[in-house]
Amino acid sequence: MKSIRIGTRNSALALWQAREVARHLQNNNYLTEIVPIVSSGDKNLNQPLYSLGITGVFTRDLDVALLNDEIDIAVHSLKDVPTKLPENLEIIAYLERDFPQDVLIRKESAKTKEFHELKLATSSLRRRAFWLKNYPNAEFSDIRGNIQTRLQKLEDGDFDATILSLAGIKRMKMEIDYEMLPFLIPAPSQGVISVAGHSEKTDINEILSSINHKPTQICVEMERNFLNTLEGGCTAPIGAFAEIFGDQIRFKAGLCSLDGKNCILTDESFVYNEEENFGKKFAKIVLENGGKELMAEIKSQI
Repeated sequence: MKSIRIGTRNSALALWQAREVARHLQNNNYLTEIVPIVSSGDKNLNQPLYSLGITGVFTRDLDVALLNDEIDIAVHSLKDVPTKLPENLEIIAYLERDFPQDVLIRKESAKTKEFHELKLATSSLRRRAFWLKNYPNAEFSDIRGNIQTRLQKLEDGDFDATILSLAGIKRMKMEIDYEMLPFLIPAPSQGVISVAGHSEKTDINEILSSINHKPTQICVEMERNFLNTLEGGCTAPIGAFAEIFGDQIRFKAGLCSLDGKNCILTDESFVYNEEENFGKKFAKIVLENGGKELMAEIKSQI
């Protein structure tokens, strides 16, 4: 069989993720080739992007490359992937989750400050909302870019700390001090590398199934079903995290208002069975307990 063409964004972290998928495939004796996709440009599609449902700002270029047969599979950080994929595309495999947590990183001058005193740099509505729930007088600055860019902005900017995904720090082998934030529920499917494929490439998809980590798949599909049922996009202040303990699953999730004053939280432990859509079930409970009104309020403010 010819090499499996692995599509990826061009950032250092995205390339690391693609190499990790390649390693898993090579361990099963498959040849691989990494194909960085830089930008959309002019793609020869018979249909406009919006009619195909291509919405993810971080996944759009790879979706188009998959549909145009420029690559065989696409590697994504799963939390960037919309819950509804374009026609003929699907998530085929999930690597084992490593680090789902968010962590706090301070600049040196803020090492002795209490949490409630920190001026935070984050553009994530979820991180802001859950922080405000605990520290309602917090001040924020916007910050964007890759990990290295954000850390440089932290050094140069007029704020004390930022919040980053622990997975990125660990994968880049960065030697920096960080603090855990147990009150911050992760984004749905945070810390998971996923592989998307074309539904018609059954031979490739069968190969991908050999590297799929089923326990991770069970957890993240639950989290993404919760997100999808709440009708929250990747930017809404929604957290969800499922974890397997023997035959039990613990599911922690929450929806917060933008100012953090109104948070609807759920924390459930239960025996898993594959017939029941637990993510949808718990999202409906949240919606019935004020979540519907809260989602409408959030959408009107964003």
